[in-house]
Amino acid sequence: MMSANMVGTVAIETHGCKLNQADSAVLAGEFAQAGCRLVASGADADIIVVNTCTVTAMADTKARQALRAARRANPTAVLIAAGCYPQRAAAELRRLPEVTLVVGNDDKPALVSLALAELSNRPERRDDVPPATSTGFADGGAPHRSRAMVKIQEGCDQVCAYCIVPKVRGRERSIPPDELVDTIGRRVAAGYQEVVLTGTQLGTYGFDLPDAGLPGLIDRILNETGVARLRVSSLQAHEISAELLARWQDRRLCPHFHVPLQSGCDRTLRAMRRRYDTATFEQALQRIRNAVPDAGITTDVIAGFPGETESDHAESREFAARMGFADMHVFPYSQRPGTSAHYFAGQVPASDKRRRAGELAAAGKAAFAEFRQGLLGHVRPVLWETARSDDGGNRRWRGLTDNYARVELASDAELANQITPARLTGWDGRALIAEL
Repeated sequence: MMSANMVGTVAIETHGCKLNQADSAVLAGEFAQAGCRLVASGADADIIVVNTCTVTAMADTKARQALRAARRANPTAVLIAAGCYPQRAAAELRRLPEVTLVVGNDDKPALVSLALAELSNRPERRDDVPPATSTGFADGGAPHRSRAMVKIQEGCDQVCAYCIVPKVRGRERSIPPDELVDTIGRRVAAGYQEVVLTGTQLGTYGFDLPDAGLPGLIDRILNETGVARLRVSSLQAHEISAELLARWQDRRLCPHFHVPLQSGCDRTLRAMRRRYDTATFEQALQRIRNAVPDAGITTDVIAGFPGETESDHAESREFAARMGFADMHVFPYSQRPGTSAHYFAGQVPASDKRRRAGELAAAGKAAFAEFRQGLLGHVRPVLWETARSDDGGNRRWRGLTDNYARVELASDAELANQITPARLTGWDGRALIAEL
């Protein structure tokens, strides 16, 4: 039977970026404070939240598929479409018969109360209560209580031609440093080994606050909390300064930089309204490598932006291949209503976009393997997260190096949520193989 002091069970499915993961963590904490229990499966939940992405048409498709799947698995739950997709196209989601509530980013602070009000009106409530999930979301963390996503700012004022984010996340606004230091202190006290600073434009953090900025925030976190590992999720090329990079002398800062490229062609970058050219981008990467020699640098690249010629694409592909990225997230350009590029002439045919994305992805795959093969024989600190049994019944741990490479280890030791040095001895084409 349901406990008298438990309001209901909640499952949260998160799509998209680390900022969405941070939002889901906050929602989970609010549900827990309201007396709800988090469960791993929507089939076991009274309330299901699908926290959506809308950065591409494919993201929208995945969100609709997830909502329909959730309803098939649980016909009676309060099913909520939340996040960026409803912020952009709430009416479109309200037309889906599967969805109970549509809650955009602006209304996320009220989501828990809206969900519980809807649940309280249901005549029938489940009596069987499944075991609590081990996601760790209940205190605002991340799955398995290893990495906590902490949002330090939200919104974007840069308004790139292709990007819907300013429409769905709003203008840039920073969270005060005192609040962030307190939040991170609580995550550390709850057992999280790594904190990931998330946001839309991390490099401009603090522009709207007196005497605040990203370098100073990092200093305060490192000096005033016991965080074992601190990771900065994303930076723009023109935001990477010597002052900022000096903070990486503290080894608790992960030597991993995600620097979105979007195109390796200057003509396309100008059309995209990006705030750098390829020379600036290359200089930023060199600055990183001079200051943090063991850094892993990852990126995003768009294929088939309107007006991109075959020559532009070849230039972009060759530049990206030359940059030595540890990983490349490649996706074909997707028209987003509400962005200026949606109306540009010279839209690239879908078949050409797919082909170009495939060529960029092949370059990214080669760079992915080259970076990992370059780590062989090295010892890196690894945060171990989960274990599984292989076909032979041997326990295999999965973890992440400080410079963002996935690692596997065969060991019967209890390593969950521990950071240990590990020697990287092999590469199976998917993950690095390690030994302690």
